[in-house]
Amino acid sequence: MLNRLLLVAAVLLAAGCGQKEKGFVNTGNYEFSGGTISREVLDNYLSRAVTQSGYLFSEGLPADSYYGTEDDARMLLNIGAKFIGRSIYVWMRAELFNNPDWLKNAKAKIEAYHAKDPDAIFQAALFEAIYKEHIEQVPIPEWVFTAFGLEPEKRNFRFDDMCVTSDPRFKDLWGKDTGVPDMTKTESQMWFYFMGVKYLEIGIEAFHCGQIDLICFNERDTYACFRKVQAMLREKAEAISRRGTILFDAHSTRGGAVVDGHHLLDFTSFPLRLREVLDEPLKATLQAGYLDSIIGRTLPGITPSGWYCDRLPYILEFDNWGHNPNPGKADHNHHSVWGYDEISWISLCDEAYQNWFFKYAVEYLRENDPVGFIQMPGARGTVDGRESTYRLNTASPACPTGHNGEETVKKLWKKY
Repeated sequence: MLNRLLLVAAVLLAAGCGQKEKGFVNTGNYEFSGGTISREVLDNYLSRAVTQSGYLFSEGLPADSYYGTEDDARMLLNIGAKFIGRSIYVWMRAELFNNPDWLKNAKAKIEAYHAKDPDAIFQAALFEAIYKEHIEQVPIPEWVFTAFGLEPEKRNFRFDDMCVTSDPRFKDLWGKDTGVPDMTKTESQMWFYFMGVKYLEIGIEAFHCGQIDLICFNERDTYACFRKVQAMLREKAEAISRRGTILFDAHSTRGGAVVDGHHLLDFTSFPLRLREVLDEPLKATLQAGYLDSIIGRTLPGITPSGWYCDRLPYILEFDNWGHNPNPGKADHNHHSVWGYDEISWISLCDEAYQNWFFKYAVEYLRENDPVGFIQMPGARGTVDGRESTYRLNTASPACPTGHNGEETVKKLWKKY
């Protein structure tokens, strides 16, 4: 009789009866400290991630064309956002580091938000782009020289001492007199360390490092210099950040950065990489294996916090870069969706489809790759949208261009 019951149970289990619903369910635990974060807590944060570009910029001091508003804060608190992505960065305007009000105002914004939600993590970006005109306006503090064992001198950062020069494709990659910082060069290491420490001082607890395949182009097998700067910033975080921990991620076409079985990144990130539905204009789907999508192919290894994973957790975000030569037309040979970058694409979709897509994307990963999460588009610059900045906010006099997605995200997150 017992054997028959066991056999029935086995058949039911194989059929899926009684199994838990596929995918992740947030446990509400956001506690971490001492330089490490558990898998449970990391997943909780990634499941509540929002791209909120420039939220810590202040009026009159943006590094881009937008800044965080009071209504943005309201929206983030309303939906329960816990990981505020790309909240501060410089792409072009490195000289903002010379203005003490830029970081002072950002710190005040973090403190105001933490007064209402102390669990939230704010992320800064340490990008893969440098602009000669801007970066050469930034003086190198004595403490940066000292950290690298160099004799302090009075000078600014030197563009020509930072760029990747081993491949001509990197020259002027972002326009005239621009380049990619080469992590094998001390000047680039000093730049990343300088930015990182300045951000740690205002309360940042995560760094997005852009395209790691570019900044580590000359050390992609060892990542030795990148690891050196990482170690310096992790040590600094243990000393000065409020929870003694800093999280690193980057866009990696490899699905992570692993050396001797150890992950350099706490999690990885990548664009959605959507595939157009050819007979339905502006419709698109997620698909593992499409182009360089990382769905289903992040790497195994031991994370910086010491726990092993068969697949590194990741987030997919709505990328922005522009449009291809044929906006509005499908073309599977490009990293665009209907000719646009992903944030411009979603801004052009009608409201009902946008809200449908958020639910679809979350549930697609839950069913097909539960180590992945969707980073919702809270605010991000667009190229071809109906306005220059996409905002998830409910439209109101405080945010007349809001796309009315916040209640959908709030309900979705409450469900999962």
